[in-house]
Amino acid sequence: MFWTKFKSHKTFLLPLPMSNQSWLISIRDAEKTCIVQDGKKKVHFKFQDGREMVEEYSLETNVIIRRAWRTCKKFASQPKWEIEVGDPDPVFAEEMDNIGITECSTAPFVTKRITKTSLEWRIRNLPYPVDMYKVEATPEENCITIRTQNKKFFKKIMLPDLQRLGLKPVQENIEFTHKFNTLIITYKKPPELLLSEKLILEEINKLKVSKEGDVQCKQS
Repeated sequence: MFWTKFKSHKTFLLPLPMSNQSWLISIRDAEKTCIVQDGKKKVHFKFQDGREMVEEYSLETNVIIRRAWRTCKKFASQPKWEIEVGDPDPVFAEEMDNIGITECSTAPFVTKRITKTSLEWRIRNLPYPVDMYKVEATPEENCITIRTQNKKFFKKIMLPDLQRLGLKPVQENIEFTHKFNTLIITYKKPPELLLSEKLILEEINKLKVSKEGDVQCKQS
């Protein structure tokens, strides 16, 4: 462990090696804009490497309900947002319909949500009983691997929340259940992730918040 400062006059003890502090540093140094809209706090980050991130927080719980990324390149068309947390963008489905591509409504698909204490994934359209699934931490690939005994389904779920902090998944943090044709996987947040989220939320709460209809938000 070591002592480090995170955009504040306060000093925090972070149980992470210095080499794994790049995520917190990039949040601190990013250009940030905050607005309250549609009952949510929306924060837009512009990172020094050209990436952008948008996070939406519940005003009641301060928990992230949506996170999306895009990388802007010079002299290129505007890239689409890639959803990391929350439901897929409905605009994407609409665009597929416009070009004649229809997604199979019975195909398994994954959505991710975050709670105060865990990361959660829901894989829908999986009809097999719970004892058919094997859900394993795969630390060498920084992912969780899901497979069925009948070999009808196989999926690797990446763990960017852990990877950004240089952490590896561990089996004892994984739980899963199955109901209504949906496999629900939860991963208990390690202390390092809980602390990181706390510090980032403190950073966000220091921003001047604009409300919907304001002309411009103050940037950090």
